[in-house]
Amino acid sequence: MTTPHPLGEFLLARRARLQPGEVGLPVGTGLRRTQGLRREELAALAGLSIQYYTRLEQGRETNPGGAVLDRIAAALRLNDEEHAHLYALANHAAERVPAPDVRADREVRPGIAALLERVRPWPAYLLTRTGDILAINPEALALFPGLADWEPERRNTIRYLFLHPAARELFVDWERAALGTTAELHALLAADPQVSDLVALVDELKAGSPEFVAPWNRYDVGHRRADQERYRHPLLGDITLAFEVLWLEGGQRITIHQPPDPDDDRGRRALRALSRSVAESHPAASG
Repeated sequence: MTTPHPLGEFLLARRARLQPGEVGLPVGTGLRRTQGLRREELAALAGLSIQYYTRLEQGRETNPGGAVLDRIAAALRLNDEEHAHLYALANHAAERVPAPDVRADREVRPGIAALLERVRPWPAYLLTRTGDILAINPEALALFPGLADWEPERRNTIRYLFLHPAARELFVDWERAALGTTAELHALLAADPQVSDLVALVDELKAGSPEFVAPWNRYDVGHRRADQERYRHPLLGDITLAFEVLWLEGGQRITIHQPPDPDDDRGRRALRALSRSVAESHPAASG
């Protein structure tokens, strides 16, 4: 199960990633029993007492003020998105924010369905905030080998990455994709660390994928809004596609894949070949 103290979990994970030399502290000699900085070292960098900082990590202090959070963020070398994540966790710990509306919005609006069809042969799909696939065009379904073999209610891009054996062959840099995906999950959980569907997905991945645990425990934080991914596809061979993520109300998001360069003839030809393959295999999907 997920931790009952999300703020403390975040502080512990990020403290473990810092080494004394990175923050201007003497490295010393001999073997350090603590991974990363010791609590007293981080507390000193943040200008806090060791007793107070320890209570924060252990979940016994739940109402840190903004000045305290800013000093901790500076000591942990957090970027802007991670800094905001720290505030979100602290606000929930202190119950300073109302519980968000986390009802799953699973409606596929007709206009969105039409958009997924119009952008073909660019692969595109509509996701819930947890990565459940609500709608997907044929090219996107063909882009991820084996996804079509799963029942529609099981189709989820995060589950596919960590639990489908084909994913390790498809993603050329699988470790990078795993880090980006776990960072997204951490960012989503900041809205409500105890929201049931996200907690259930994280627990499923912890139980089903040993390879999920290491990137999850790094505790990177961030939303993937635009990036590129390299694939080793059984039909297309090695291909790089850019993707854009369009966030909608209710936590839904559309992801559209396309060649990274408008003048990339090879990418366009590859996606047209993917579309022809879909049409030949499933004539009804060709429109």
